[in-house]
Amino acid sequence: MNDSKLELITNLFEEDEIRSVWDSEKGDYYFSVVDVISVLTGSNTPKRYWTDIKRRLVNEGSQLYDKIVQLKIKSLKDGKRYLTDTLDTKGILRLIESVPSPKAEPFKLWLANLGSERVNEVFDPEIAINRAVDYYRKRGYDDKWIKARLTGIVDRFKLTDIWKDGGIDKSLEYAILTNEIYRTWSGMNANEYKEFKGIRKESLRDNMTDLELALTNLGEIATRELASVHKPYGLSQNKEIARRGGKIAKNTRDDLEKELGKNVVTSKNNINIKYIEKN
Repeated sequence: MNDSKLELITNLFEEDEIRSVWDSEKGDYYFSVVDVISVLTGSNTPKRYWTDIKRRLVNEGSQLYDKIVQLKIKSLKDGKRYLTDTLDTKGILRLIESVPSPKAEPFKLWLANLGSERVNEVFDPEIAINRAVDYYRKRGYDDKWIKARLTGIVDRFKLTDIWKDGGIDKSLEYAILTNEIYRTWSGMNANEYKEFKGIRKESLRDNMTDLELALTNLGEIATRELASVHKPYGLSQNKEIARRGGKIAKNTRDDLEKELGKNVVTSKNNINIKYIEKN
């Protein structure tokens, strides 16, 4: 299977997360089997449930066992990627036959719609954009925030293109430059910012206020424009430009906080949950 043809996606069935991978070459999804079993059965131990089913499939000589594909998918617990048992759409439909559940029929309909929507997006990309907008709306984001978020995504692509032209080609280098912008305007790198907001694997930008998002976007746009003019090359030169771009956002933040009389960087998040540390 060609990794370049795979795209990690999170899909929701009745508000439950189903980790999945879209194979553009095959034109089909591969779904995390454990996630599917979890939503179908409501089991607190879906991994054990799946282990029992696999054992039965082997004993029965079922061809479904041979259809299992292990792909690296991000864990819902710690955000790291682990090899995970997956099945394509046909495989999941066959699996449902082995899992008695009142949700079987609704899940089948969901699968059918999901596949057709994804194929349609290839011919009409606006469908994907509409899906993203609908995703954010359902989670309570207002249209002003959504517009800023989508604009920021486009601006981020423009910035990474500039960095590529400046000799940046490693994911670690992108992270270093991004952290330089964050640290300069907010006083925190991305991980520190997420800790401040009480989030872990969730998207930092999805948990920003509209002002925080605007300052983040400003820092990246300023960095992009400065890089376009000064043509930095290599990590060291690009890091200096990123710091200068972040400083422009920091100046704006200082002016805004002086007028408002309060800090615009907040620990509030949008996930409506609180992690509890366990010793």
